[in-house]
Amino acid sequence: MNIVIAGGTGFLGQELSKWFRRKGHTIHILTRNPKYRDDHYWDARSIGPWQQLLEGCDVLINMTGKSVDCRYTEANKKAILQSRIDSTAVLQQAVDQCSHPPKLWLNASSATIYIHAETQQMTEASGITGDDFSMNICKQWEAAFFNKVSPQTRKVALRTSIVLGNEGGAFPKFKQITRLGLGGEQGRGTQMMSWIHIDDFCAAIAFIIAQEQISGPVNITAPVPLSNQQFMQQLRNRCHIPFGLPAPVSILEIAAVLLGTETELMLKSRNAVPARLLQEGFTFQYPVINQALEQLIP
Repeated sequence: MNIVIAGGTGFLGQELSKWFRRKGHTIHILTRNPKYRDDHYWDARSIGPWQQLLEGCDVLINMTGKSVDCRYTEANKKAILQSRIDSTAVLQQAVDQCSHPPKLWLNASSATIYIHAETQQMTEASGITGDDFSMNICKQWEAAFFNKVSPQTRKVALRTSIVLGNEGGAFPKFKQITRLGLGGEQGRGTQMMSWIHIDDFCAAIAFIIAQEQISGPVNITAPVPLSNQQFMQQLRNRCHIPFGLPAPVSILEIAAVLLGTETELMLKSRNAVPARLLQEGFTFQYPVINQALEQLIP
């Protein structure tokens, strides 16, 4: 296949590139900072020569968006929203101008679209979306993606949970604090954590590409969420660390300011499950957390 990944220089974009290249597919990356032969400049806001890459391509994957791992100042909130809306809008414009548009367009989204839920699991069909900054970002992002129908292009929004991998994302930080003896529960520890191993993330994307009947929102998450307390205990066990100091909300608030982030990233309960993937027959290599940790921490 011929695959174009917009915003493909981040953790997930790089892992997808490696995955598909190993399978023999051709990958082109759209990035503000091209470094390699298959990198192509784009500003994520305006049409440019990169548009030619979409003509006749098999799959377009858009992973563009300012990281939410920052303080939610007004300037950052505006940048988080605009980076997602602008990139989606300009890709839609480019797709509309193609004589032979991409057969499939996968657009990043987030399991954060669902409300804080500790007991009720969120599926694509029954999940409840709410009204705060993060949820509204996701809703506006998906609206920008789905509002325009592209008759020749199948569209899937990837409602992705925390992706566990050693090369980036949140997992290296979790390991670091655990090995420093700070791997206790965060806040009350009852908040649920939806997660997925990086290999299952890539395999799920490949599965969606192959299953032409799949469209709309899809939860990209392992089938067994667990609480923050359970996750930290499993991680301590795997790292052979016998104790972990808990982090009350008051301490997390101070740490978040010092680290330039927000406590929501640690305290919101994400309780999403992959109903659509399971319904279509996807098999997870790492369905439960202990299997994932055994692979990630040999």
